[in-house]
Amino acid sequence: MNIGFTAQKDAKALCTDVKPTTSRSTKDRIRMALGFELIGLLLLIPASTWLLDKPAAELGLLAVLMSLLATWWNYQFNQLFDRYYLLPRGRSVKTQYERIFHAIGFEFGLLAAILPLTAWYLDISIWHALLLDFGFMLFYLVYGYFYHWGYDIVFPPPAAP
Repeated sequence: MNIGFTAQKDAKALCTDVKPTTSRSTKDRIRMALGFELIGLLLLIPASTWLLDKPAAELGLLAVLMSLLATWWNYQFNQLFDRYYLLPRGRSVKTQYERIFHAIGFEFGLLAAILPLTAWYLDISIWHALLLDFGFMLFYLVYGYFYHWGYDIVFPPPAAP
């Protein structure tokens, strides 16, 4: 008897039985994603300009490009996380451990898309882009944890169906 396979099969069955709706509305998810990116840009552009001694326009444009990609990923990732992780468990609210897991998963998924963009736009090596992106990722990891926690307090998600 392969317990791992059975558990995986049961988890998959739970996910396919979930209705294709999520606990947050599309309007709420858009507000969440746009607010996240806008506040993040307002914090990141001045800080990165000062730390990297680069022109605000150069880093600002890169930050906006990254923000557009991150906004799309934020919407997709949160919807998938809720649909395939929280709803099968009959909940709409994350525990502290799940918030950490959520923030790390989001950032590593985003890093895979942003790394080549950073290297190309700034005309730097992948290694230097990785170091820079890790700096951005650390900022957004901490910021994302507190933003989503605060967002859930200000705009509580509806109870899971």
